[in-house]
Amino acid sequence: MRDVIVVGGGLAGLVAALRLRRAGLHTTLVHMGRGGLQLGQGTIDVLGYRPSLVAHPLTELGEFCALEERRGGPTHPYNLLGVEPVRVGVGFLRELVGEAMAGDIETNVLLPTALGGLRPTTLYPASMAAGTVSLDPSDPGALHDGSRVVVVGIEQLKDFSCQLVAQNLATIELPGGGRLETRSASVSFPGRGTEADSNAVAIARALDRPERRRDFVAALGRLARRGETIAVPNVLGLTDETFTAIADGLGRPVFEIPLPPPGVAGMRLTDRLTDLARAYRVEMILGSRVIGAETGLGRIRSLRLGTAGHETDLEARYVLLAPGGFESGAIELDSYGRLHEPALGLPLAVPDAELLNDSWAGEQPIFRTGVATDCTMRVVEPATGEPVHENLYAAGGFLAGAQRWDEKSGEGIALASAVRAADSIIEQLKES
Repeated sequence: MRDVIVVGGGLAGLVAALRLRRAGLHTTLVHMGRGGLQLGQGTIDVLGYRPSLVAHPLTELGEFCALEERRGGPTHPYNLLGVEPVRVGVGFLRELVGEAMAGDIETNVLLPTALGGLRPTTLYPASMAAGTVSLDPSDPGALHDGSRVVVVGIEQLKDFSCQLVAQNLATIELPGGGRLETRSASVSFPGRGTEADSNAVAIARALDRPERRRDFVAALGRLARRGETIAVPNVLGLTDETFTAIADGLGRPVFEIPLPPPGVAGMRLTDRLTDLARAYRVEMILGSRVIGAETGLGRIRSLRLGTAGHETDLEARYVLLAPGGFESGAIELDSYGRLHEPALGLPLAVPDAELLNDSWAGEQPIFRTGVATDCTMRVVEPATGEPVHENLYAAGGFLAGAQRWDEKSGEGIALASAVRAADSIIEQLKES
């Protein structure tokens, strides 16, 4: 019999499966698709706003949790987890991916966006390191007052306006004072053949080929002036090695600016974690959806999967759910305004406030909906705190209580809850 079934192919699911497998447990990862990482920017947001800008996420987490406790409603995952699981979870990811990620869990930085703004994050791909702006006045950061940046667009890539980015970046007062000196330029680089419109993935795939990469590096080199840092859209290859080759070829600082989904940096992180899961011999079942479970004596005995043409039952001692939230279909709102969890019919923690309102820029309480857990990440009844099933745990975007987009907390919650849930299961199996 399997020790654990992990459901979900996003950051929480992959990291939980790797944590369990590295502890020697027979682990099966079930996921319907590629997970949400490639919809993101490849960064790790621990806490960006509370609601003011956060410079030191772990230091300010306590105050954030106090504010969340006073707010009421479903308990925020960080209130259940505390600081140390966040530190352990982020540290485990750093251990897994090594130098592919840069940054310091103690300190946020600002990264340029595809609209020419600056947003906070904690860890970021090494390909974005040369574009960081420090939130610490004593640390000049990679970009600072007077830094010269040429924002280079690609004529065939319509999702990125180099003029817009350069103009907006030049207007921003930096945390340490002063402004950047920016200008824009563009190169012609079709992803395939002579196509007029290319997407980021096609261009990234082309840059993985050495002969195309050399042409691109030569074009950038002709545009850049002495002392300038080069900013390009997030297209510098589907492998980390491609960025390294481009940076070495240019011989000057270069960084990527994230784009709308699919995010190439997020795809790189997905591929790296998936390759690690295969290397550690995590059993992977792709393209299957959980449609039910057999239960008895307060435990889940098996999960029922809907696969092509038939149903399959998988037995396991423990189940860890990390299927995401509304965006992945793990939580649904029907035409009668009722919220439900479609796979297992689990009870949901729902905010007391009106779930949806007409404020386009304000909080929509519905997105705080999710499953409730105790501090070990075991799924519990929201009203009583009693376990729903003794061997059922949850992690990631499935958890209630957070507004991940507003808080910039999604990856921090995913990592902390995934590692905490995995460690809880490991402890339970050691005791049995």
